[in-house]
Amino acid sequence: MEQLTRRGFLKRSMLATAGTALIPQFLKAWEGPVNTGSDNVLVIIQLSGGNDGLNTVVPYRNDIYYKLRPQLGINSEKVLKVSDDLGFNPAWGSMQRLYDEGHLTVINNVGYPNPDRSHFRSMDIWQSASGSDEHITTGWIGRYLDAQCKGCGSHSALEIDDSLGLAMRGSEMKGLALLDPGKLFQATKQPFYKRLSEVDGDEPHIAYLYKTAAETASNAQYIYEKSSVSATATTFPNTELGKKLKTIAELIRSGISTKVYYASLSGFDTHVRQGMQQERLLSQYSEAVSALVSDLKQSGNLGRTLIMTFSEFGRRVTENASGGTDHGTANNLFLMGGSLRKPGFFNGAPDLSRLNEEDLVYQIDFRQIYGTLLNRWLQADDKAILGEQFPLMDFV
Repeated sequence: MEQLTRRGFLKRSMLATAGTALIPQFLKAWEGPVNTGSDNVLVIIQLSGGNDGLNTVVPYRNDIYYKLRPQLGINSEKVLKVSDDLGFNPAWGSMQRLYDEGHLTVINNVGYPNPDRSHFRSMDIWQSASGSDEHITTGWIGRYLDAQCKGCGSHSALEIDDSLGLAMRGSEMKGLALLDPGKLFQATKQPFYKRLSEVDGDEPHIAYLYKTAAETASNAQYIYEKSSVSATATTFPNTELGKKLKTIAELIRSGISTKVYYASLSGFDTHVRQGMQQERLLSQYSEAVSALVSDLKQSGNLGRTLIMTFSEFGRRVTENASGGTDHGTANNLFLMGGSLRKPGFFNGAPDLSRLNEEDLVYQIDFRQIYGTLLNRWLQADDKAILGEQFPLMDFV
């Protein structure tokens, strides 16, 4: 038999990222559901690249907005007006309907102290829930699993992707990355991985791989069996995000004990010719989320599901010379569901007359939102998970 080394196994199985190459025959299956009294589900959607919040939620009566964006500012006649001062990007017709139905809360001016304009660093801050002066190697959802999920499976938090991000990694527990439950399950049947059971498991590294492979294999089978009987009749858009949210909808329908789902839509780094690019992405987002909310309604799960959407930072208020916007700071954040306590606009629009070096000034620390989700939605110890107590908010 070919010698199986730790490096070779990691290279061939990619257990360090997606955990998709696994063995269903050995060790034990997951032991139980998340240890929480809440039946609630949290869906997180990440808009990667830094979505331009001012052209998403448009201050269409603000003269400063049009002065600083003479070309990029969205004509007030095209804005989907939802209040006396604010409206949505023209591509957000489906989001306007959610707003009108009371299923959308918009939180403006979200950020953190001493913001970082690097995509990678700012995303790490959002995913780890750290301060800008800290470097934390675990994610906030991963630490939630550490605190609430002793002895249960990694399916408790699922990232619908081919690799696992920082947000889902804890010290002891981590979520599971997958794009398709069926393909993940079939990956566990590959002959190569059956050979792992023939290798001496006393060596510490191999023992670790045994444990990792066994856990993921058990979860893969569980997810596949649940999802295979829960197809939805809702029509989802045939886009990358549409497919991801369809998978999430079917898993929620299945009754699986997953508490947190994570999905991403990339492409929002709009330095050049932003108008059409952002409109296309916002349309994809709006249509996919609308389909998810519709399916949650039909399956009776909207009341126990909360969808949160964020981006790692906003954009500069002033347009650049290339028809786009550069990296900024504070941004808007969106919550959707059937149990919102304050649908509509949670707080006021950004103050464009009071900028900090051409950037919006944040008013709400994003960790206040995380703390509220952990404490009031997932019924977890937000202070222990986030490392300090942040003021809670009344959106749920």
